Amino acid sequence: MRLILFDVDGTLVDSQQMICAAMAEAYEHHGLVSPPRAEVLSIVGLSLEKAFIELANGAAHPVESLAERYRNAFFTLRAAGKYDAPLYPGVQQAIENLAARSDVVLGIATGKSQRGVAAMLDKYGFMKAFATIQTSDTAPSKPHPGMVLQAMAETGIAAADTVVIGDTAFDMEMARAAGASSIGVAWGYHEVADLHAAGAIAVIDDFAALPAALDKVWPDNRVTKELSGHA
Repeated sequence: MRLILFDVDGTLVDSQQMICAAMAEAYEHHGLVSPPRAEVLSIVGLSLEKAFIELANGAAHPVESLAERYRNAFFTLRAAGKYDAPLYPGVQQAIENLAARSDVVLGIATGKSQRGVAAMLDKYGFMKAFATIQTSDTAPSKPHPGMVLQAMAETGIAAADTVVIGDTAFDMEMARAAGASSIGVAWGYHEVADLHAAGAIAVIDDFAALPAALDKVWPDNRVTKELSGHA
């Protein structure tokens, strides 16, 4: 069995509009100036508290209160349908193909909350696709390896048979710290060079390139030949 762990924001869904809007509301509520968009996107993937600490850059910001306001704002924006968080091209087919395999287990490792992940899975019909879901509610923030270690423990799959797919250096560093492999995606919120520098075995430009990237992780090709239709 092989375990494939996906990040969510910036990897499966493009949620930057909602993230930036919720951030702006959280800072405005506290009478603070919201950081530039690029800075906000650079911390996507971290737990909220850790993200606000990073964005404070040493300033004495009310981190816990900012995080709570962000959560409430994000929930309200999602419920109102004011901003969309669409799947990236190719995600639906890739997840469906992988979930249909008997020798692949899918999981999620994300800085989102359990509530946020559940809403995403329900919206796109992925509720049965993922066997293990690790979030900021149950594990330390990336790049700590806790999410990957817990996913491996839950599924009984070893680090050598585990790969993390994500859009940030945090994802790559988390995988490396857990002894797992990692594949970066070029359409997310961190630069491709940063993904390589953080340990990505490969960085893909679209989901059609995923089978070839998995070949680099598992050269024996048992999984990827069938995913590519060559078996």
